[in-house]
Amino acid sequence: MPTLAAEDVYALAPYAKTLGVVFDEMTATGVRATLAHDLSLSTVGGGLHGGALMGLADVCAAVCAALNGPAGTAPATVESTTHFLRPAHTDVVATARPLRVGRNTVIEVDVRDATGELCARVTQVVTAVKPKTS
Repeated sequence: MPTLAAEDVYALAPYAKTLGVVFDEMTATGVRATLAHDLSLSTVGGGLHGGALMGLADVCAAVCAALNGPAGTAPATVESTTHFLRPAHTDVVATARPLRVGRNTVIEVDVRDATGELCARVTQVVTAVKPKTS
């Protein structure tokens, strides 16, 4: 199985670093990452913007899929469904886990606030693609 370090992810997907995603755990069975609450990522009322939550979830799902995919491939999200359950006014933690591993891998991501409350649940279908070489 492939292995990844946070710096590998930031190099392959600079958006993860730009967003402020900090990885706590990266294994084939689960990826856990934190996104700090920052007013620059907030919306009306000071909650983290849904796009920030979705970005965090997408990065975690892609990393989880990559760790479960064939070596030499890269993850590409082909479908994503997000259920927003409550606003997040604190740092959030996303936990991604594979539900099905195969040609199209299904990943479920829970995004929780600092109190442990579920703020969003994201289900993604991620496929493995051969990276383009220049």
